[in-house]
Amino acid sequence: MLEKFRVIFTIPELRNKIFLTLFLLSIYRVGFQIPLPMVDAQALEILNDDKKNSTDPISVALEKVAVFSASAISQITIFGLGIMPYISASIIFQLLGTVYAPVEAMQKEGESGRKKINEYTRYLTVFLCVIQSAMYLSASLTPKITNPVFMASGSEDLYWGWYVVGVTIMTCGTVFLMWLGEQIDEYGIGNGISLLIMAGILARMPQAGYEILNDADFELTNFTSVGLETLVLLAIIFVSVVAGVVFITQGQRKIPTQSAKHVRGRKVFGGTRQYLPLRINQAGVMPIIFASSLLMFPQVGFGMLFNWFPKVTMFNTIASTFNGTSLIYNLSYVAMIYFFCFFWTAITFNPKDVADNLKNFGSFIPGYRPGRRTAEYLEKVMVRITYVGAGFLVLVAIIPTLITSQFPGISPTAASFYGGTGLLIAVSVAFDLVQKIDSHLVMRNYKGLLEA
Repeated sequence: MLEKFRVIFTIPELRNKIFLTLFLLSIYRVGFQIPLPMVDAQALEILNDDKKNSTDPISVALEKVAVFSASAISQITIFGLGIMPYISASIIFQLLGTVYAPVEAMQKEGESGRKKINEYTRYLTVFLCVIQSAMYLSASLTPKITNPVFMASGSEDLYWGWYVVGVTIMTCGTVFLMWLGEQIDEYGIGNGISLLIMAGILARMPQAGYEILNDADFELTNFTSVGLETLVLLAIIFVSVVAGVVFITQGQRKIPTQSAKHVRGRKVFGGTRQYLPLRINQAGVMPIIFASSLLMFPQVGFGMLFNWFPKVTMFNTIASTFNGTSLIYNLSYVAMIYFFCFFWTAITFNPKDVADNLKNFGSFIPGYRPGRRTAEYLEKVMVRITYVGAGFLVLVAIIPTLITSQFPGISPTAASFYGGTGLLIAVSVAFDLVQKIDSHLVMRNYKGLLEA
């Protein structure tokens, strides 16, 4: 393995791409340490210490969003929104492509259509940045604190001019991150936007490890606290979960296909046997993101209503029900993950289009007539493997909740690395990066990183 890594850095083109990618990612991380010009960094640090164990619904929701958006929610910085507005805009256009004819037509135009959609996605990203940054600054002023976070305010209200400055800077920060991702795509290696998200997720790992080790006793405690046996068990669970995520992420259901034979002169073309790979986890990480996002609304909404109307205890009861640990919350979480697995698979995989493509290229699935019968067979197979993929996502999604409930000494930040969105994104992006590096190695007659 060390020899393979040495070979990577002996190829000038590949070495330059890797170094450029690392340099751009370092710029991305530096930006998370630069606060907005009107922010008092010392007061913000005090506020974050006070909010670590806060039950405020907005604070809890923002912290959950930070896990899968790779944003600095707790730090009011120039890159505070992260790249999530661009991801949201991309998802919106992907959904519109299935229900809105003009967008669907652009998707079928090839390269020119893709450029148009990218242009509209950027415009929508700017609009979302303005809305989200304004809400973000307003939420930062919500806590009643002695030392104001914003130096320019001197009170609990922020001068409107500073709102404009803050919104402008945070919007420009996200647009700059979008540009960084495009530069990585063109001149670096890997998917730029995905690498930015993965870098933000992995940057939280040292803090999570420090929290676990700082509370550990390093003695046998019979699981009454975070002792030596607890650390060993957590390490085994982490390795097992990562291995399971890798196995399912790479898992495929191969459908055998046969190409028709064509006789031209004295030569026979076609007749080869190939496979149509169907991913077990076809929906990827999107079902967990959708389910987590929607389940935040009851907690945040009813929590805000209880703050406004403290005499109505029903609001607090409903908000507490969706705090992430109750049985109702977890059952709703499981049901929504299953629903969005089938929903997203139906959007990204169209059996009819696949059957038509096979027919146009002169291929067929043995035992099934081209056209409608082939589409029905592919749909039946996809439904079956989606059940397995959804069950896997459910298991990965609830592992952090199980960790925090069984090991009270483990913080939610540390538990998030044992499953959920962050782990799925990190593994998927890591495999995509390895495959990009392998393509450069194989092109130069070297063995890939995953080859024996």
